[in-house]
Amino acid sequence: MDDTVAVDAKRILLRYGAPITVLDDVPEAKRIEFARAVSRTALAERGAFLRTLLKEEGFLKEEG
Repeated sequence: MDDTVAVDAKRILLRYGAPITVLDDVPEAKRIEFARAVSRTALAERGAFLRTLLKEEGFLKEEG
């Protein structure tokens, strides 16, 4: 995969609220997959959708 794609994917995920400490544990291929899914989601729903993806895949722990 092109490095620019991976960099852009990380930027998208950070923009929509993924914690950088969490992204360090997400493999590059998953970052790209998540960024593509987020980009197909309505703008207002992207942050919540991303957090749901991260939780479902086990990268983000449930809060509370």
